[in-house]
Amino acid sequence: MWNAFSTDTLGGIVAGVSMMTGGNGSQIHTYIARPDGDGPYPGVVMMHHAPGWDELHRELARRFAAHGFIAIVPNLYEQFGQGTPVEVAAAARAAGGVSDASVVGDAQAALNLVKEMPSSNGKVGVIGMCSAGRHAVLVATKVPGFSAVADLWGADVVMPPDRLTPQQPQAVIDMTPDLNVPLIGLFGNDDRSPSPDQVDQHEQALKDNGKPYVFYRYDGAGHGFFYYDRPQYRQMQAMDGWDKVEDFFNQHLT
Repeated sequence: MWNAFSTDTLGGIVAGVSMMTGGNGSQIHTYIARPDGDGPYPGVVMMHHAPGWDELHRELARRFAAHGFIAIVPNLYEQFGQGTPVEVAAAARAAGGVSDASVVGDAQAALNLVKEMPSSNGKVGVIGMCSAGRHAVLVATKVPGFSAVADLWGADVVMPPDRLTPQQPQAVIDMTPDLNVPLIGLFGNDDRSPSPDQVDQHEQALKDNGKPYVFYRYDGAGHGFFYYDRPQYRQMQAMDGWDKVEDFFNQHLT
């Protein structure tokens, strides 16, 4: 848990950008942060949100590593070129966004990479925030081999038929029967995407299909309440949510 380490503990983390083979066989950039010991350690594949493959996700990957996880953040926007995260995210939006098929392929590649690491314990979770929360649930459903999933205010998990696109051809909520790993969800009650009603719909689908899950809903929090670089950050709700996610992953990945 946060700030629960012993002050006489030795060791640190190793973190940096490297290249990996993505889902379509091409080389993509990825950020990897891991403990510097022999392990074995659980893994976390981090789906980055629509603002891009950004510094926030690198910092959160290092936090996971400091807490005993191998964290990997593949650049899901590699196909849209290089530049600052804002520039590349704009290019992705202009092209209609990244396809679900591309996300699934890159997540599968990231999962394989973590499992092949000598310090891996073989168990890997997947996590995402906002659009990446949707991606995390999508990936946990479509890619065999994950052991847990964290959906942080995943937008558009609930999607009406008239909003489906060639890039997103199926509503993730309709995939619920195929979800075979435990799920944790964190949501702000002031959010509108997903709204509390949409969270209710997702929860009911999980119940109807007998899926193991736990949802936490926070008063006084809206969309993106983990984002400490933005006005919507809510310190108490974010830190409580972080502890809940870490505890959930420790339960299912260690």
